[in-house]
Amino acid sequence: MRWWDIAAVLELEHELFPDDAWSEGMFWSELAHARGPGATRRYVVAEADGRIVGYAGLAAVGDEADVQTIASARDRWGSGLGAELLTDLLKHATAFECAVVLLEVRVDNLRAQKLYERFGFEPIGFRRGYYQPGNVDALVMRLEPGRDPGPETGPGSGLAQGTETETHG
Repeated sequence: MRWWDIAAVLELEHELFPDDAWSEGMFWSELAHARGPGATRRYVVAEADGRIVGYAGLAAVGDEADVQTIASARDRWGSGLGAELLTDLLKHATAFECAVVLLEVRVDNLRAQKLYERFGFEPIGFRRGYYQPGNVDALVMRLEPGRDPGPETGPGSGLAQGTETETHG
């Protein structure tokens, strides 16, 4: 993701998350930490037919990474785009030498939860009222990238295909 992508990303953000969309300033702030030798962020976009159809972001601090956001356009749900975006973020968590990847997902977003579970994320707790202004709880999930999640849950299993996400942290 580059600065010139922000307008299109914001349009998709507001379409998918009307109640708790990120602001333009939030994206600018994250991108400020995504370049150079001291980069601690990874933000990507997916494009098709000349438009941005998805985006994702990861923040790394020490040996922990946090999936900040993953989103795909509704017309791309079921295409495997969410799995591709998550795969990219997890590769970069490894490049950042993170031992743990965390994320928050709305408790009512079962589509995203299933995607994360297929990649080996496990629920570890809740954040009450995390998503505002709707006062929706977040399920906190954790993955240890170096640990083998088993034959049916890893990103190479093919089970993530057809599962998209519409959440951000």
